[in-house]
Amino acid sequence: MNNITQLVLLCRPGFEKECAGEIMDYASELGFPAYIQTKPDTGYVLLIGAGEPNISELIPQLDFKQLIFTRQWFASLPKLNDLPEQNRITPIINAIKLLDQDFNDIELAYPDTNEGKSLSRFCKQFNPHLLAALKKQKLLSAHSGQRLHILFLDSQQAFVGSTPIENSAQIAMGIPRLRMPSSAPSRSTLKLEEAIHWFIDDESKVIKNGMTAVDLGAAPGGWSWQLVQRGLLVTAIDNGPMEGKLMRGGMVEHYKTDAFTYRPKKTIDWLVCDMAERPSLVSKLIAKWFTRKDCNNAIFNLKLPMKKRLQAVNECLDQIHQDLNGADIPHQIQAKHLYHDREEITVCIMTL
Repeated sequence: MNNITQLVLLCRPGFEKECAGEIMDYASELGFPAYIQTKPDTGYVLLIGAGEPNISELIPQLDFKQLIFTRQWFASLPKLNDLPEQNRITPIINAIKLLDQDFNDIELAYPDTNEGKSLSRFCKQFNPHLLAALKKQKLLSAHSGQRLHILFLDSQQAFVGSTPIENSAQIAMGIPRLRMPSSAPSRSTLKLEEAIHWFIDDESKVIKNGMTAVDLGAAPGGWSWQLVQRGLLVTAIDNGPMEGKLMRGGMVEHYKTDAFTYRPKKTIDWLVCDMAERPSLVSKLIAKWFTRKDCNNAIFNLKLPMKKRLQAVNECLDQIHQDLNGADIPHQIQAKHLYHDREEITVCIMTL
């Protein structure tokens, strides 16, 4: 692995700065000298090692789930350029051999940009040829814990590297394939569905039939719909109208009142919130629900400002930590810029 010179991190186009700032903070904290190479709206970031220890050793020391703005990552060789159109396999296999390991899985990827998406068909066609070559070279093993990654920038440029399967996104490029439910009131329902899949390892243990939930800023009911599908009794708080079909199901009670002043009569199991308010205000509100013992768990979105987005995120999460620690509430906080998020991140707080 001495040939590894950099980490490749995939992110949402337009969030390269936040992705870069976050990984640089961790690299510095863990004692890895490095610098960033990236361009706006490319959908990926390079963290390049600048000495010892080898930058590839950063991955085992950092939990992938801690990264908010990174969708997928891998330790990479220097970029391959000028791949010959008639024989891309040979230089790619030669590069893979430099990694000096075998692989349980492979992931062919491309940046999540309009230009990158045009490579989807190319990757699908290339995949069986690569698999055949890997089998011939005996580079595949069911006992390996590594995944081979190839990120194509176009048909002639690619990054080749690897990452531990257990310490990376389990779905290709960190992009879930969720279908919009035809009966859901709004597309925002996919945000909560993705959040539940991402944050909760065993849903059956913490989201159970008969549990209670409050949905702040609920209208027209996309998030309430997800909770109802899981058998939760929902109190929807919003001055706007809820979707009629959802309300006729009898699982949702709607109060037209201010989400910042409403308080439940007893502790609920889940609080969810997707409001277009300043992140500092939402953070303080969510923390208050916990410190008053109004909820046990929460999933909520923080809308990000146009500038200093990473700073705003860190300040909000730090404030929540301080408030809950001050109230002696054992808890776990996770945050992620999910695929279905745009100018926001999603946060999950669970009491322990």
